[in-house]
Amino acid sequence: MGTKYLGDEFDIHGGGMDLLFPHHECEIAQSVAALGKETVHYWMHNNMITINGTKMGKSLGNFITLEEFFNGSHPILTQAYSAMTIRFFILQAHYRSTVDFSNEALQASEKGLQRLTEAVANMEKIIPSSVSTVDVKSLRAKCYEAMNDDLNSPIVISHLFDATKIINNVLAGNNTITAEDLEELKSTFHLFMFDILGLKEEATATQNNADIYGKVVDMLLEQRVQAKTNKDWATSDKIRNELTSLGFEIKDTKEGFEWKLNR
Repeated sequence: MGTKYLGDEFDIHGGGMDLLFPHHECEIAQSVAALGKETVHYWMHNNMITINGTKMGKSLGNFITLEEFFNGSHPILTQAYSAMTIRFFILQAHYRSTVDFSNEALQASEKGLQRLTEAVANMEKIIPSSVSTVDVKSLRAKCYEAMNDDLNSPIVISHLFDATKIINNVLAGNNTITAEDLEELKSTFHLFMFDILGLKEEATATQNNADIYGKVVDMLLEQRVQAKTNKDWATSDKIRNELTSLGFEIKDTKEGFEWKLNR
């Protein structure tokens, strides 16, 4: 079948580690006997999936379908998870490592993906300076090195998180970055996060509502800025404290303010 659709030689053949012997070794023997050469250039064997430390299986009653992930209907889940959250969760483990699904791990992945997505958006808010006090030129090389090391996606993600700290520090005014370095940072982020890892921002059913309440929060915080300008500290503190009590995280910046809702 492989030679019919892919030719006498093709680059990658995947499968689970449980197929390494004897299944795939027999395939190699058959291809060499039939063609006089090995058909596959690279064999990639992924490790097993577990649920809360136990191997996933229908007979054990812990099997989860993608549909159950997406609608949150499985008993071990407390919420629904998007396709990108599932992808990000899997990419945080090397393909030859065991992937252990748990509700807590998926929640952590959801928050981690949100951090990276916010970093991409925050780069558009940065005003470049004439001097860079951060090093971003090595990021691309580090990410390529990780991908060349047997597709080590977890290391790539760790480098992107390091870059996220740089972005947040620049946005907060603790560091500066030139226009050239900012474009390099944007380009590298988009290349590895979107083009290579295949992550993307997902439109959700609540996106329009989020846009609406986002404008309301912005309006309240603009009133807080005006209150601070007027030295009306009581009103300023009241707006901040009430938003904080609702789960909003407020940050003052040199441009004005930043906020996010902690779920």
